[in-house]
Amino acid sequence: MIDNKLVGRFLDPMGRPCLGWKTGSSIQPAIGDLFGQLIANGEPIALSKIRMLAPIRPAKIIGIGSNYKKHIEEMGRPIPTVPKIFLKPNSSVIGPNEPIVIPPVTTRVDHEAELAIVIGRWAKCVSETEAMSVVAGFTCVNDVTARDFQKQDKVFARAKGFDSFCPMGPWILRSNDPKPRKILCRVNGEIRQDGNTSDLLFSIPYLISFVSHVMTLFPGDVITTGTPSGVGPIHSGQTVEVDVEGVGILSNPVIDREDRDVA
Repeated sequence: MIDNKLVGRFLDPMGRPCLGWKTGSSIQPAIGDLFGQLIANGEPIALSKIRMLAPIRPAKIIGIGSNYKKHIEEMGRPIPTVPKIFLKPNSSVIGPNEPIVIPPVTTRVDHEAELAIVIGRWAKCVSETEAMSVVAGFTCVNDVTARDFQKQDKVFARAKGFDSFCPMGPWILRSNDPKPRKILCRVNGEIRQDGNTSDLLFSIPYLISFVSHVMTLFPGDVITTGTPSGVGPIHSGQTVEVDVEGVGILSNPVIDREDRDVA
């Protein structure tokens, strides 16, 4: 259902998982389907009294690499002729205000602020023209990356697959309008990334069509669209915010993992 509501999942004051939509500084509890009809269930609850959860735990998260020219330039990579796709495990998903945990085996972990597409219905080999019809909405994602492992391995699974390396939320904007949206990343309030989806190398409809010709997409699957320039390291004690225009602000603290197990 496309209604431009900001919908999400949360724990109510009793600790029960619920659905709801944002109403000012409150959330309206609801029953129904995150991607379909939602019916109000009870009185609105102040956001300060609840804990937001990741809006979904996708079956798969499809990442798109090197999709902003300035980011490609800062990483010293050639401009791709087709989208570079990779997968992140759903075990990497965390919700708003949950900690990004830096493992002791890495020497550099970077933030990557991204607009993410949430798929709303089964899709296979869709055309670019019909691509937006399979979209349920958009959310914020931080594609956290162990940059040293990315360079060392030359593939992305370990670098992007650690637990907590996919903060997501707090909301899904129920819209299928691919209009340009401003993207910011702040670390301790300082702007690190300042981009706009109008600068995407491959457009949102093109990405959906391309990916659907590689793999079947299911409701709740997420496609991250790439990150603007300005990526940089994060450290324990910092707070990272991903701010996508009209979608929301995703905030997560950063901590070190205390154990010394091998990744």
